[in-house]
Amino acid sequence: MGAVQRLPILSRAQASLIRQLLRDKRSRSRERAFVLEGTKSCLDLIYRYPQSILTVVVSPRFLGVETEADRRARTKLPARQFICLDTGFEKLTDVEASQGILAVVRQPVWDEAQVFRQTSVLGIYGDRLQDPANVGTIIRTAAALNLSGVWLSADSADPFSPKVVRATAGAILNLPIFHVRGFQAFSSYGCEIYSAVLASADIVPIRSVRTIPNRLMIAVGNEGGGVAPDIVKASSVRFSIPLAEGVESLNVASAAAISAFYFSGLRPDSGVGSTRSRRSA
Repeated sequence: MGAVQRLPILSRAQASLIRQLLRDKRSRSRERAFVLEGTKSCLDLIYRYPQSILTVVVSPRFLGVETEADRRARTKLPARQFICLDTGFEKLTDVEASQGILAVVRQPVWDEAQVFRQTSVLGIYGDRLQDPANVGTIIRTAAALNLSGVWLSADSADPFSPKVVRATAGAILNLPIFHVRGFQAFSSYGCEIYSAVLASADIVPIRSVRTIPNRLMIAVGNEGGGVAPDIVKASSVRFSIPLAEGVESLNVASAAAISAFYFSGLRPDSGVGSTRSRRSA
């Protein structure tokens, strides 16, 4: 009980702000913050990114099962910390079965120009992605494969929404993520686009692509409509992932994962794709 008494009680105003951050993109943009929930995710944050934490909120139930090592790490945080009664915490959380801990986290700020100054760039561009689970899974995959970053069209799901954050499984701070107004900026950085599309007569199978340029953006498209026609037209390569008979398409997150894994294993060729992989003019 001593640990409970040392923490100030979360005020109504503070609880209201957390609920706004969970529910409203404009609030997240205004505060430049987002909410991360769950024991594993919060502890990973405490140990790896303590300076990114603005606020920690815990419940008595969490404090009752917290290990001594984790308690020491948490109490050393420079962030503000509060306690919220178990009943109040259930109203605060965005998940059905909360674990009694959440953190308000500072949104990372990444320098896009610095990313493109790297010798080689391999990223994923998500065009009009609406499902938060897909966006989160793509971010997690890109981080796991050590890609340069994830770029999202301005009308894609907010990468700092709670559903996206949960789907990243803690990778949200590991990887540069950018919201961009349009794909046209990629060419100014000397970055080519390869678009993942459905198979047809003029589309090359992914396995026929043998080399990749030093700067490559893999474009994957909207869950229902695919990659927009203007992006496909601007792509130096349009490729498909061969599927078994009777299977029409892949989930966009799966297509992104397969494509990223395949291309990350190819040798860059100074910006000129293999002759078999180039689309006809």
